[in-house]
Amino acid sequence: MPNWTRACATSELLPGEHRVATIDGVRVAIYNVDGAIYAVEDLCTHDGGELAGGPLHGHEVECPRHGARFDLRTGAATCPPAYAPIACFPLKVEDGAIWVRDDRWDD
Repeated sequence: MPNWTRACATSELLPGEHRVATIDGVRVAIYNVDGAIYAVEDLCTHDGGELAGGPLHGHEVECPRHGARFDLRTGAATCPPAYAPIACFPLKVEDGAIWVRDDRWDD
């Protein structure tokens, strides 16, 4: 089972904010949407650009380069030009911190 990686303190991620952490060599964007925490790969499936810093629209993040949107809850692409989903990562909130792991290659 992969190890959990501390991404940030919960106090560093207020509602409406995001942070980027490197988890097992992957850039992961962690978002706080009205108190709910989500962790997704910081990679637009349309052109490989970073998503972090793009505007939030409810539970969707908009790619700052070409306007594709992704649902932070599921990773689904919700607006062209992207059609492929982004990766979502398991997370836990424990001991005042947000912990994330990349489970995509687990058996």
